[in-house]
Amino acid sequence: MSQTAIFYDPVFLTHSAGPGHPENADRLRAIMNTLKNHEHFSDLLYPVPRKALSEEIVYNHARPYVQLVQERIAGGYSSLGFPDTGVSSGSWDAALVATGSVLDAIDLVVGGECRNAFCAVRPPGHHARPNVGMGFCLFNNIAIGAWYAWEKYGMDRILIIDWDAHHGNGTQESFYEYKEVFFFSTHQSMWYPFTGNYNETGTGEGQGTTMNIPFPAGTDGSEVIAAFKDRLVPAMENYRPQLVLVSAGFDALRGDPLCRMALDVEDFSVLTRIALDIADQYAQGKVVSVLEGGYDLPGLTASCAAHVKELKGA
Repeated sequence: MSQTAIFYDPVFLTHSAGPGHPENADRLRAIMNTLKNHEHFSDLLYPVPRKALSEEIVYNHARPYVQLVQERIAGGYSSLGFPDTGVSSGSWDAALVATGSVLDAIDLVVGGECRNAFCAVRPPGHHARPNVGMGFCLFNNIAIGAWYAWEKYGMDRILIIDWDAHHGNGTQESFYEYKEVFFFSTHQSMWYPFTGNYNETGTGEGQGTTMNIPFPAGTDGSEVIAAFKDRLVPAMENYRPQLVLVSAGFDALRGDPLCRMALDVEDFSVLTRIALDIADQYAQGKVVSVLEGGYDLPGLTASCAAHVKELKGA
């Protein structure tokens, strides 16, 4: 059995955020074409993901919000009523399977059936707040996954790494008061959603378990990698996570149309390796990675391939 599982379902292609939208089905078509048709990735495992249950979605989201999402989609609306959360008739099933993919991936990784997993899903999730969808996101896939690992497996030291160029404000909000999840984010400063400052470090029992490293536009990979090595790695010596989750957005890539960072494809290999090293040291190698942003199709495809190549240890 492959050490690395890829979670994907064609239902993700049925979600549309609107005509001409940058977060579109072509992103996954390009990624999966590379993963499924290149001989280098012939040994990957492709489990069939399930739909998340409503009771699992409400681990992270208020029940009235979940009902709003379902009703807006069933009613034929083109958005959730928020300006940057477009939906279509296929969005409900796509969102449930996207979250279900993450939960299944956690089950396989925690159960030892594979070493790690990459969830090639859409809609993305890290901007979705407990009560509000935003930033192309309906449900916060990775946050629900962390709650699931906490609830089902009793894990109380979970690391979420978010290297998307946009700050994962929804994920941060979900765990800002909780020490059981450590949220680490590198992102472009003074950029949507305009959160993620250095002084946002958690509150109450969660004080010190949020770490934001914002970077100015034009920052290259060497500075982001240094933040991982100099800030994240030492912090994990004390935290010692039992599971590593990654919000793997690739819009920090040089030339992405929605951001102004300047990482190269190879930088994502290095960041992946650091995440794997942390997991190897403290979490028996358990890593689940979840696709977030990335809107330059050739760059997105190459970055995902580099990410998966590192996950599988090739």
